[in-house]
Amino acid sequence: MGRYIRKRIVMMFFLLIGMTFIVFASLYLAPGDPAEIAAGPSATVEEVERMRVYLGLDRPFFVQYFTYLTNLFKGDLGTSLITRQPIRDELAVRLPNTLNLAVASMIFASAIGIPLGIIAAIHKDSWIDNTLTTLSLAGISIPNFWLGSILIIMFCVRLGWFPTGGMDAPFWTAHGLKQVVLPALSLGMQVAAGFTRIGRSSMLDVLQSDYIRTARSKGVAENRVIWIHALRNALIPIITQMGTSFGGLLGGAIVTEQVFAVNGIGSYLMNAISQRNYYAVQSTVLVIAFMFVVVNLIVDLLYSVIDPRIRYE
Repeated sequence: MGRYIRKRIVMMFFLLIGMTFIVFASLYLAPGDPAEIAAGPSATVEEVERMRVYLGLDRPFFVQYFTYLTNLFKGDLGTSLITRQPIRDELAVRLPNTLNLAVASMIFASAIGIPLGIIAAIHKDSWIDNTLTTLSLAGISIPNFWLGSILIIMFCVRLGWFPTGGMDAPFWTAHGLKQVVLPALSLGMQVAAGFTRIGRSSMLDVLQSDYIRTARSKGVAENRVIWIHALRNALIPIITQMGTSFGGLLGGAIVTEQVFAVNGIGSYLMNAISQRNYYAVQSTVLVIAFMFVVVNLIVDLLYSVIDPRIRYE
């Protein structure tokens, strides 16, 4: 196990290095001049040139990239061209809000989608199965920004049950829970629908296995067959989907944070793109990519916890 973890960490390192190169090259080739943005709209040509030298933009591409990579290894994510503040400090304020929303959405999606998928599999080809399958298809098809807008109109504007936006407390507190309910519902609906469909398919495959038929023939109670014997193996594809979906939640949070006015890295990235704040875009994309690969590593390690027969060499 230790050897496998070390191997994955090395692979993660090179993957992130490749990600930094792709993002850096993309922004390097993008239209616009970071020196003009940093100098301000009223700057003279001489001031822009001095800013270009100060930022190191007068150097060759690979020299700029090597300097960026060296600073990155030191924990320096750069300085915002707009606010002139360290990007690391700006992300540190916003990252907890995004993680708070993503984790709450994942809990909602898992608590709703997985049980519904199992129930649909148990009642295969019945009206329950058909209803849940139709609802899951509808859930996947609904855009989260449209659902978020409808939820705001219904539960915030008309009923006044929840705040229209903002997030400044963890979801496990009473105040934070009230803030995160609607954004998590909006962001996690598609994920929950995906879990329902995958859970149904996975459970149907497991229920047709020989060991399930053997357990039933021995007189094991049906509830124990389903929730103890079958569920554990059926969770393997679901856990895989959870890792992929968490990365999707971080990406989907970009839109949801705009709808619910959440001060997270999604809205920060959108503002950085619109303002052509190149260094902020680089750092934010890298942070999201880092979280994605870490979550996928955790998911791989969970396989051996769920199924002891899985061993990593």
